[in-house]
Amino acid sequence: MIKNYRKTKILATIGPSSEKITKIEKLILSGVDAFRINCSHIADFQFKNYIENIRKVEKKLKKPIGILIDLQGPKLRIGEIENNMPLKRGQKLLLINNKKSSKPNEVPLPEEKVFKSVKVNHPIFIDDGKIKLKVLKVYKNIIETKVISEGILKSKKGINLPETVLKNSALTSADKKNVKKAIELGVDWIALSFIQSPEDIKDLRKICKKNVSIMAKIEKPTALNHINKITELADGLMIARGDLGVELPIQDVPSWQKRIIREARMQGKPVVVSTQMLESMITSKTPTRAEVSDVATAVFEGSDAVMLSAESAIGDNPELAVKMMDKIAHSVEKNPNYSSILLAQLEETPDSTPDAIATASRTLATELNSPVIVCYTESGSTGIKVSRVRPKQMILTVTPIVETARKLTLVWGVKCIVQKDANNLEEMIKMTKAYSKKEKIIKKGEKMVITAGLPLKKLGTTNLIRVIKID
Repeated sequence: MIKNYRKTKILATIGPSSEKITKIEKLILSGVDAFRINCSHIADFQFKNYIENIRKVEKKLKKPIGILIDLQGPKLRIGEIENNMPLKRGQKLLLINNKKSSKPNEVPLPEEKVFKSVKVNHPIFIDDGKIKLKVLKVYKNIIETKVISEGILKSKKGINLPETVLKNSALTSADKKNVKKAIELGVDWIALSFIQSPEDIKDLRKICKKNVSIMAKIEKPTALNHINKITELADGLMIARGDLGVELPIQDVPSWQKRIIREARMQGKPVVVSTQMLESMITSKTPTRAEVSDVATAVFEGSDAVMLSAESAIGDNPELAVKMMDKIAHSVEKNPNYSSILLAQLEETPDSTPDAIATASRTLATELNSPVIVCYTESGSTGIKVSRVRPKQMILTVTPIVETARKLTLVWGVKCIVQKDANNLEEMIKMTKAYSKKEKIIKKGEKMVITAGLPLKKLGTTNLIRVIKID
């Protein structure tokens, strides 16, 4: 087996602490499989620089690296107030449709859609939920509220509306520009923020090329009402626990994390767990025990990837954070209960030939004591189908298309290689056998389970399973 092979993937956010080529290389060598670019915190020129630097390191290391851009979405913020405003429980507060205000008990909110959407008794959270308001009355340009949880209000703080469905798409005009730019620069995944309904995925799909995958960020309670359909329409899910933990009662987030992971696995879509996973490592060289447990829980639950945010973007120790995440995942994956837990979570196989073959490949590989399941794929779907059943074996996914290999960097268990195109299946098998022996994935006398689709190069035709013995 390839040294340091890990089934759970690591997605790291790139930023000032990790943007240099030397840093990117160190992070990849420490265990990063894909990088996230957060559009909320970068200038236009950085966008291109980040992607170019990642691709330079990818070329040097000869290893496919995924790139995900995370769209800002319709993040709502209050306007500018003249001085910090102390708020007391029970006091009345007016939100006005304006950019600035200097009056006491008056807060500017330059978001017209909020005034059209919010209803009486709806909660409004400010500054990540530190300040909580309750809506008393709604006028055309004024929302009258009462303070429920007090605090010091400052300019430009974000607001959350957990019970309000905004009458707008999750895709802003700035997002559309970033999507266009991202496609031109060849990113692999686009994460859509603040999704409220399946329609938001459809809106993004209209402007995306087919070879760019869409990741739905689950961070609003309204999205949870449509989780089945959103999972069906998206290519992957991200459990964004930051805003989700503000808009939901915080004690409900772990239960929803489990439910979302199960839904993603049932539908065969990769799922990323994100936010505050090793938060203390922004400044500390070691995480808390609770953080280690949090990462381990996500791995035990079968998430495809775990994510670093500020830890790798602006933290003092990005490399140490990656290494720690790598160690935690390795430790869980070596646990004797890991495979049985994952197997017990799996619902019945969907009624399709590719899914049945994926299940059969896992059974065959286990019965034959094979160390590897090989998937030949153009689109990546074969590798994703086998990943869904969480086999003990390495999933060696072979493709002639580098974009497919990059997409699969966020898929559980998949080790993806770019292999030159072959004329026929026998030629492909010959090349893969040579690679597997060279990399010590398989030894002489062992058996290799192979899945593929015939005819070759036709998408979505996984219809073959074969066993070969290594001579």
